[in-house]
Amino acid sequence: MIEMGQRPPERWRIYILCLLFFVGVAFLYMGFKKSGNDEYYMLKSQLNSHVESISKGILKIAAPGLFISCEEEIPYSTKLTGAVYDFASPLKTYIKEYGAGKELVVETQAVPESYLENGGQDEESGYEQITEPVEIEKSSTEEQNIESADNYDKSNGNNHTYSKKFSDKQLSKYSFVKKTFYSIDSITPVTSKDLNAKKLLSKDLHIEKQGEAPKILIYHTHASEAFKDSKKGKISDTVVGVGDVLAKELTEKYNIPVVHDRSIYDVVDGKLDRSLAYNVAGDELEKTLAKYPTIEVVIDLHRDGVAENTRLVTEIDKKPTAQIMFFNGMSRIKGKGDISYLKNPCLKGNLAFSLQLQVKSMDYYDNYTRKIFLRSYRYNLHYKERSVLIEAGAQTNTVEEVKNAMYPLARILNDVLCGKN
Repeated sequence: MIEMGQRPPERWRIYILCLLFFVGVAFLYMGFKKSGNDEYYMLKSQLNSHVESISKGILKIAAPGLFISCEEEIPYSTKLTGAVYDFASPLKTYIKEYGAGKELVVETQAVPESYLENGGQDEESGYEQITEPVEIEKSSTEEQNIESADNYDKSNGNNHTYSKKFSDKQLSKYSFVKKTFYSIDSITPVTSKDLNAKKLLSKDLHIEKQGEAPKILIYHTHASEAFKDSKKGKISDTVVGVGDVLAKELTEKYNIPVVHDRSIYDVVDGKLDRSLAYNVAGDELEKTLAKYPTIEVVIDLHRDGVAENTRLVTEIDKKPTAQIMFFNGMSRIKGKGDISYLKNPCLKGNLAFSLQLQVKSMDYYDNYTRKIFLRSYRYNLHYKERSVLIEAGAQTNTVEEVKNAMYPLARILNDVLCGKN
């Protein structure tokens, strides 16, 4: 028991700990502020999402030291240190390896293994390192069971308005849609309103192909991305060469005029530098859209980065084919809400576009697409409703496998954009 006026034991440790905490936070702010507004904004968003838990932690630390005496030593310093490390270290590591920029540069799944998403089975725990082609999980329950068109029983009233593979009844259930089609980053809040499959799948995204004016823009924020057997310095062996195949297929087979921007935005003075790649690409994107006002579809084509033992490959038309993944930026952070400096008025259109592409691809091909990945930032998807970031294969795929993936992708794009059911 402490008498009135008596100093609680070891109070100086509490003061020092709190002081070090605030100095540390200030240091992080100033350090990122000095290196550029983009990293500062990212840090600010991350801090806002942690502020409530950190504030509670400070109260838990300060109150016992100031007002009461404890018989047992409680390791508050350990808890606080862990919270600060969890808050600061992953972000700084990510920025160091992959750059910052207002869009938080993304090598989707090309991040430290501890930050990998698991394909959506438990969106809070990180990635699953896929070593085999992804298969849809089957269950005996009606909600999780994925019916094929062949097994569909019309007597149950489960119409197939939007998909040959998935019934309207399945698509009306948020839990089914979320589990079947999406992988969600742990800091990204998503609701049933966002993923209302019927609204997204019924949105009219058709374009008119008449004329020679370009309708689709393909570009590469990370144009230097290459593959397992790419030859150094050979542009056709990079994701740019993959874009060439897609552009040619869309133009020649499906008669959709395409502009392919082959510019390299992630190399500065001869060195790989992705710190401002999204900013630079965004500036050029605006110029291109102004030059070609008929463009209605914008595709940012990437390749993924995964663990070296991961193989994202399937077989289509008897050819080894890299798996692809559609990607959406949600412009919001869990615990904070919408990111004010990353507004995206085209978000609903983006979500509709990726889901329509995903469902169409799953109707046609087994194991061709991975789950749509949703993440907090924006990634220059705000210029057009029909904007999508696509991850084609990974660094462990061959050039041939990834180029083979462009033929089914062109078919899917054509069918969604030109209204084929």
